[in-house]
Amino acid sequence: MSQKQYRQSAWAVRWPAPAKLNLMLRIVGQRPDGYHLLQTVFQFIELCDWITYHPVDDGRVSLEKTIPGVAEVDDLTVRAAKLLKAETACESGVRIEVEKNLPMGGGLGGGSSDAATTLVVLNKLWGLQLSIEKLMELGLTLGADVPVFVYGYSSWAEGVGEKLEKISLQERWVVVIKPECHVNTKEIFSAKNLTRNSKSITIADFIAGQHQNDCVEVVCQLYPTVKDALVDLSRFSEARLTGTGACVFAQFDSESAAVSAYRTLKDKWQVFLSKGVNESPLFSKLKIGK
Repeated sequence: MSQKQYRQSAWAVRWPAPAKLNLMLRIVGQRPDGYHLLQTVFQFIELCDWITYHPVDDGRVSLEKTIPGVAEVDDLTVRAAKLLKAETACESGVRIEVEKNLPMGGGLGGGSSDAATTLVVLNKLWGLQLSIEKLMELGLTLGADVPVFVYGYSSWAEGVGEKLEKISLQERWVVVIKPECHVNTKEIFSAKNLTRNSKSITIADFIAGQHQNDCVEVVCQLYPTVKDALVDLSRFSEARLTGTGACVFAQFDSESAAVSAYRTLKDKWQVFLSKGVNESPLFSKLKIGK
């Protein structure tokens, strides 16, 4: 299939924007500009938003339907598309249709993932030929989590989350609880009692079991429902916070154990059953299209 044929066939396809989990999060310092220096491990899960891109002739970027509470101009998919146009002087337009499955304010990276999928897919659909490295650089201007979704593989991350090193992890079953609260990330990182001087560790340390999240204590103090979710989930497996939350998750070695936990918890919580994957579902789908 030629590049032109591929681009034509890829319009109106539903493209995945997967969730991520932070399997560990350490705050090891702070830059003069206030940004925190992190060590974290990202892994994707199969739970996704789905995005369809429709070509338009007038060069405009718009949404099929806005997300409640988010103005179209602020939507990260719109901002990502406009950023591509500005960077490349591209005259093409697009209408973006988002099927939103990932909870907002949950620490699963939904908005960042939507932005990354938009950068990667429109780069191909519009024939812009920007490198992954350039797309990651653009993505970082939209949010610290965008680069890993553009990178497309489980990663050890440092800096503000943009320095990525590929890492292969066990692809285990996961149960994710979304408490009924929206954690304000800025509030967490501004908290006076947040740990900001954790000792740096190595990938080997993480693999050996060091996977603390330095935000847990502050988040649980400010959002008691997150603490309750951690307690309930810990009855089945080690429960952890992803990012600054609000979502908490646990990993399972078997599907049956994960399903059992999911069925027990779903009457009380909003719960998701999924599986960890090292390669982003977006990039798996892109390979099929080639």
